[in-house]
Amino acid sequence: MYHNLSKAVRGLAVLTALTGGLSLFAVIILTCLSVSGRALDGLGFGPVPGDIELVELGIGFAVFTSLPYAQYMRAHARVDLFKPVFGEALNRWLDLAGDLLMLGFTALLAWRLWFGMMDKAAYGETSFILRIPLFWGYAAAMAAMCVAVLVALFCVLRAARAVFNREAQHEPL
Repeated sequence: MYHNLSKAVRGLAVLTALTGGLSLFAVIILTCLSVSGRALDGLGFGPVPGDIELVELGIGFAVFTSLPYAQYMRAHARVDLFKPVFGEALNRWLDLAGDLLMLGFTALLAWRLWFGMMDKAAYGETSFILRIPLFWGYAAAMAAMCVAVLVALFCVLRAARAVFNREAQHEPL
């Protein structure tokens, strides 16, 4: 059962990261089109209207969608200066503590993002040029944060298994 859960969580994290990657790809294309349009302004072309707003939304979304995969793969920035000295048992406990902190951090971010999303929806705030409801960006980020919380919760389970179960100590990510 644990291995099925691990596969499902990994798949969800990968899917979320790929969605963010597509967002980055769209931002690259948009930026190239807008810059090309500016360069060809004299020929009747021009920049993409609201390009900066779209880039902001796309980059913000990409940042939030990278969090679940980074957490699952333990790819967040870490300082492992003393890891070789501590030994495996203490390092497993430190991994558990780190995963608990990340669970708390992602839950806190999701909680505050929820309030921000509700605020933007209540006031109907929009972007300046394209009049895109800012609520949409918050909702997209909120979806990614919900995945991040689920992945962080799984990572706590994985780290706890490694601490308390000798067989789980050498499971691949």
